[in-house]
Amino acid sequence: MASPNVNSSLAAGASADEVKPVSAKSPLAGGVIAGIGASICCVGPLVLVALGLGGAAAGLIAFFTPLRPIFIGLALVFLGFAAYRLFYVPAVCAPGTACAEPRTLRNQRLLFIGAVIVTAALVAFPWYVIYLA
Repeated sequence: MASPNVNSSLAAGASADEVKPVSAKSPLAGGVIAGIGASICCVGPLVLVALGLGGAAAGLIAFFTPLRPIFIGLALVFLGFAAYRLFYVPAVCAPGTACAEPRTLRNQRLLFIGAVIVTAALVAFPWYVIYLA
């Protein structure tokens, strides 16, 4: 029986030697990108106004504000999947590889926690920006 941390290539007829483990980096990157997308309606116009492009800022607000809930949902889904992969699914690693070392898993988890903090700060930006002025 194939491990849950391995691609479903075995079901497609590939041998066990050809199966590559699924990386936890993809959902983590997806979560950070979705978090940036969720905050672009608020952070983007602030940057554009600082650069002297006020008209472009207004257009950016009008375009991205309705999409903000979608980006927040995507960020939650991707970060939730990354958390599931990092904290609940045991890693399948060959002995002697980098992923078999406990330090690698610890570093990945610390990077994940940092990404969650950055994403939360970007998503919450509209609520705390009024106190920055």
